[in-house]
Amino acid sequence: MTLLMGVTMGFLAFLLIGGVSGASAWIFYPGKSSGSKPIKLLLAVFLGFIAAIASSYLGQYTGFFQSGQMLEWLSAIVTSCLVGCTYTALAK
Repeated sequence: MTLLMGVTMGFLAFLLIGGVSGASAWIFYPGKSSGSKPIKLLLAVFLGFIAAIASSYLGQYTGFFQSGQMLEWLSAIVTSCLVGCTYTALAK
């Protein structure tokens, strides 16, 4: 049960990190939005979430850090922000 709880909490944390960074990149990036805004906003949130998970698993796979370390969270935040900003710059 404890092992499952860590996986669930990690998933929710990465969902929150990726969602907040993707949404804030979409909201605060300057420029006029084109097209349907809610769909592109949800896509930015989803891409931020995927980037946060991918950076975590890639860092653990390469042995750069272990699960739960501060470097894992930092890499998830930075990667999701970069992906969110890149997507927003290309989509707007």
